Amino acid sequence: MNAIDELANVEAIVASARDAQKDYEINGSQERYDTAAQAAAWAIMEPTRNKELAELAVKTTGLGNVADKIIKNHRKTLGLMRDISSAKTFGVISDDEASGITEIARPIGVIGAVVPSTNPAATPANNIINALKCGNAIVLSPSPKGVVCCERLLEHIHAEFDKIGENKKLVQMIPAPGSKEKTQRLLEITDLVVVTGSQNNVKRAYTCGTPAVAVGAGNVTVIIDETADLTAAAQKISASKTFDNATSCSSENAIVVVDEIFDAFMAELQAAGGSLVKDEQSIISKLWPDGHLNKDVIAQDAEKMISALDLKEEVDEATKFIVVETRGIGPGHPLSGEKLSRVLTLYRAQNFDEAVQITAKIQAHQGAGHSVGLHSNLDERAHALARKIPTCRIIVNQAHCFATGGAFNNGMPFSLSMGCGSWGGNSIDDNLHWKHFLQSTKIVRVIPDNEPEVSDIFDQYWQRAGK
Repeated sequence: MNAIDELANVEAIVASARDAQKDYEINGSQERYDTAAQAAAWAIMEPTRNKELAELAVKTTGLGNVADKIIKNHRKTLGLMRDISSAKTFGVISDDEASGITEIARPIGVIGAVVPSTNPAATPANNIINALKCGNAIVLSPSPKGVVCCERLLEHIHAEFDKIGENKKLVQMIPAPGSKEKTQRLLEITDLVVVTGSQNNVKRAYTCGTPAVAVGAGNVTVIIDETADLTAAAQKISASKTFDNATSCSSENAIVVVDEIFDAFMAELQAAGGSLVKDEQSIISKLWPDGHLNKDVIAQDAEKMISALDLKEEVDEATKFIVVETRGIGPGHPLSGEKLSRVLTLYRAQNFDEAVQITAKIQAHQGAGHSVGLHSNLDERAHALARKIPTCRIIVNQAHCFATGGAFNNGMPFSLSMGCGSWGGNSIDDNLHWKHFLQSTKIVRVIPDNEPEVSDIFDQYWQRAGK
């Protein structure tokens, strides 16, 4: 198929999705939308299929590990279904007598979603469920490595659709082979673009001419202060850093430890599986051998990562991740950026104030807007971070990658895509969730006049500044 035919095929897929969506909306109901979302969720959560998708994801992408992807597929989807279970997305969703406004839920239309290779099942499933819940159709453009897994996910969803008599054209994908041209065309002709992945894709989304919701880069930095529960902090950081081999954008990339508890915390971190490596330059040369992250290190099991970094003689068998101390921050210091691996950068601070300064510099270099973490027993320090750091989330005393995208013990919406606000060049500052897949029509009625006197508005100002 030549390039012209391939683009025509993309247009035909979107056209068929648009036809399916029109019927879905015209003949829609809350029950229909909920049932379709449940079908898509069960397609990935059913244990046999979940395991198959996790195995396929690791086999085809070479990223992460099967056991953690099974957990991710299950918990992220279950949490999302909890979040949307009582959400009204059809018909009247609010009716306010005082304002005279009745709000009617309306679908957006056809969603074009670009999804990454790091989560080739969980992320598209999340987008699909949100789209269906809100009355939309969706067309996916997976990363080249994620195509096979995405195809299999859609097969399972379509099998569930057969059980409930739903239209399979509501959920489609751009067929292999993937290309920038085909993805670009998808972005241009859908009604809303949702992008998770590389910052190149994010930039293309925001310049494609279609309304876009895209998310920023992660580079999580976590502060451990002198009031923290050091054992709990070390265990949480270890669990988070190693989960799915650090494929998550919410995985810790750097920790900043204050002097007062530095030695004690490092002992706890070692007990939790972290091995301190002294030779910073050796790690840099092996982690970025040609200026790009080493594929034999990215999102690999500990044993393979240790071998690729030539550390077998330097770390013990219990090592789950390595810790490299540095002071440098910025473009000339790659350890200060995202590493997508079981490599954690360590900074030492004289006190909490210096820890905040270091964290701010790291975020200004990379990851602004995404999230930072804090292990502390002083709530005012979370407030200090919230005022001084360019970030949308302060994760307090939690395993960061489990908490940022929603957890059963915090109030964040379950998601695999984190909006980073203006700091990260994004249009949203919260977790991507169902409300981003919905719009509304407002019926506006006459109500009693509510016009104030000019003095009611300006009396206080006049007293201060004069007329």
